[in-house]
Amino acid sequence: MNPLFAELPTTVFEVMSRLARETGAINLGQGFPDDPGPEDVRRAAADAVMTGWNQYPPMMGLPELRQAVAGHYARHQDVALDWESEVMITSGATEALAGALMALIQPGDEVVLFQPLYDAYLPLVLRAGGVPRFVRLEPPHWRFDEAQLRAAFSPKTRVVLLNNPLNPSATIAPREDLELLARFCVENDTIALCDEVWEHVVFDGARHLSMLAIPGMRERTVKIGSAGKIFSLTGWKVGFVCAHAHILRVLAKAHQFITFTTPPNLQAAVAYGLGKDQTYFEGMRAALQRSRDRFATGLSERGFSVLPSAGTYFLNVDLAPLGETDDVAFCQRLVQEHGVAAIPVSAFYARDPIRSVVRFCFAKRDEVLDGALSRLETVARKAA
Repeated sequence: MNPLFAELPTTVFEVMSRLARETGAINLGQGFPDDPGPEDVRRAAADAVMTGWNQYPPMMGLPELRQAVAGHYARHQDVALDWESEVMITSGATEALAGALMALIQPGDEVVLFQPLYDAYLPLVLRAGGVPRFVRLEPPHWRFDEAQLRAAFSPKTRVVLLNNPLNPSATIAPREDLELLARFCVENDTIALCDEVWEHVVFDGARHLSMLAIPGMRERTVKIGSAGKIFSLTGWKVGFVCAHAHILRVLAKAHQFITFTTPPNLQAAVAYGLGKDQTYFEGMRAALQRSRDRFATGLSERGFSVLPSAGTYFLNVDLAPLGETDDVAFCQRLVQEHGVAAIPVSAFYARDPIRSVVRFCFAKRDEVLDGALSRLETVARKAA
């Protein structure tokens, strides 16, 4: 068997979810909302099953969805795309990432990765033959600087993989950081593979800025989006890939031999959803922001040091003020002794991990969050 996969440990998400099931804990580890998603979008998918086409759709995706993706990004992010040559549909963002890495790098090419990182990145890079070069981000700001990029980039750097907003840290890269990264991409003839699936899940009036919109990056950026994140339908696995035509035609060949197509009824429903009025997207963000604030306030009142959450479904707690130096052990105690499952952020590092931060998912009903807060009532005070 391939040792890369045979020797991988069970993911921390499965470990914590299993412990939550065994102990009856409230699971704030895995990142999915308990809302069923917008009814009209779900109904559009059901109607498409009954009245629409259920055989193979086009490999690049339904034209109506590709047009909807281009129109959506033009309206929301001022990014102009040719839907016929610059937009492709995949079976989720992870498939898009896998196909892009297979298409963009050859064995020995270097790939810059920012830690903490989505856990699929490193195995996919290694399987494609890439050599990872890490940039280590730290709380509370989780930002990189020129010296770090200078140490990570080289003439062998083919791809830099950027998650923005950044899932494990719940942060948004400011324009100046994107422009700094763009300068290194131009200098080293590097392609930016941008995982932007959280682009709509941003708070406090923020507006997502795509790397595609940064000067010098239009012809060297691959933008990946996710209908599952936009509509809180994480099980649908409908991804978008946007790139200049000369890049996308190669990415399409990788996609052709991975999944080839994505269920047509889901594509039709997502096309409908992307055309929804601005009020839907504002309402979705407002509801999640309210949950974030409710949970953050409750944690703070119970003695936890809560780090800022600018986007995603997550917020982090810094354990350092409590004298905790092992986030894995803390999370194990939390689920076994207090009945709440969280994720140790050290799990998102391949080397030199930060061991004093844990992550909670707040995309839950009020009663779930309140129940978790009740169980966490004395945790911080005992640790202190």
